[in-house]
Amino acid sequence: MAPVTYTARVAVTGEGRNGGTARSEDGLLEHTLAIPKELGGAGGATNPEQLLAAGWAACFLGALRRAAATRHIRLTSTAITAEITLTHSDDGEFSLSATLSPVLGGVDQTTAQELAEAAHQICPYSKATRGNIPVTLDATTA
Repeated sequence: MAPVTYTARVAVTGEGRNGGTARSEDGLLEHTLAIPKELGGAGGATNPEQLLAAGWAACFLGALRRAAATRHIRLTSTAITAEITLTHSDDGEFSLSATLSPVLGGVDQTTAQELAEAAHQICPYSKATRGNIPVTLDATTA
């Protein structure tokens, strides 16, 4: 096993996603959580799906830039939108799916999609979810 490089520690108190608070050990992250209005909650605060989308998007963008650099491809711009969808099945179970939509400048469509697929192989979030949730990669050019 590789040596530990970094460990993030976040505690969630209260009612979790229904009015709880998420706080990082270093105090840099502090958010009240709320169930989205679309799920019958009050809304007005972030939720676990948004936090997952933010973390995955940031990580994936770094992986995209790394994939481009190792191929000696110069990207003129990078952006990404991550969608995390929560589904409630008829049997009462919840599940997630994801769509990662990077927008890359300085490359053609084929290269943009190839870089997204390469990034998906090296991004730690992608590795953690591989085989567990459906993931769609939808790269476009700027």
